[in-house]
Amino acid sequence: MTTTSRTTFNRTLDGIRDTLLRIGAMTDQALERAMAALAHKDQALARQVVEDDEAINQLRFQVEHDCLSLIARQQPAAGDLRQIVAALNIVLDLERIGDYAAGIAKTCLRLGEDAESPEVPDGLWRMAQMARSMLDRVLEAYARSDEEAAEAIAARDEEIDAQYQTLFSKLMNEMSEGSWHSAPLLYYLFAGHNLERVADRVTNIAERVVFMSRGTFTELNTEQEEPAGLE
Repeated sequence: MTTTSRTTFNRTLDGIRDTLLRIGAMTDQALERAMAALAHKDQALARQVVEDDEAINQLRFQVEHDCLSLIARQQPAAGDLRQIVAALNIVLDLERIGDYAAGIAKTCLRLGEDAESPEVPDGLWRMAQMARSMLDRVLEAYARSDEEAAEAIAARDEEIDAQYQTLFSKLMNEMSEGSWHSAPLLYYLFAGHNLERVADRVTNIAERVVFMSRGTFTELNTEQEEPAGLE
């Protein structure tokens, strides 16, 4: 590349990274608001989370367009190409995390304003806090190209899987005992499943951070068992 084209390339690549971090912040906020809507049975807030998901989708398309334009126009070398390929993968995972947040909000809408339904289980709150922490940390690892931090974050996926298994067992027992109608408990279980999937997507992002540094795709947490769930 000429000096001018290299400057333009770097500016575009920096813009892609900044947009990815912006999407990450939006998905984190969506998770926070979706859980708040679920806890307070706030239908208006839940609808807002669902509506705001479209903005995340549009930014995903912008990132994909910018990445493909760089590849077509600049023919980047190996190191630069890894960053672009990683961005194409990461933006998809972030967009899916936004979908999971919207899914939790839709759960709130289905649950309605039933004052008799049980409170959000503590285990579900723990999963949400853990998933959001993992997301925040993996975005920091991406911004710094920190492969060691990425590997450490991915290792936490096993913790959230264990939390989900505990929640699954607890809610299934409560349903079998008939202490509550099954529907609200099933909705909480769906929300937990979405949070478990958030952690899986974070692990995918961590793998892309490692790829950026090493140039090879490394599957993290290959020995973990599939959690009991609703797939």
